Amino acid sequence: IFKQQIEQKRDLTVTPFVKAGICANLAWLTIWPLDVVKTRRQSGKFDGKSLAWILGDAFRSGHMYRGLSVGMLRSFIANGASMEVYTLVERELKKRVQ
Repeated sequence: IFKQQIEQKRDLTVTPFVKAGICANLAWLTIWPLDVVKTRRQSGKFDGKSLAWILGDAFRSGHMYRGLSVGMLRSFIANGASMEVYTLVERELKKRVQ
């Protein structure tokens, strides 16, 4: 959906690097709270607490989005680079098949 919206803008050229980075960051934004709960649960410090309680505690303590900016930067670079490599390999393979 997001790709279609970007491509509808004829004068806007967005590279595969940027598209992949944006999509990866959107995915991280949606899953980050669940990842925080999972990590807290695995730490063993919250045994016996419900998932809702752990989620609320993370919000109250201000830890919910700790590390998000660094994680998104890493994700943007890693996924963008991966998509550039994928696009390059795909282009080269298509040339050889034709």
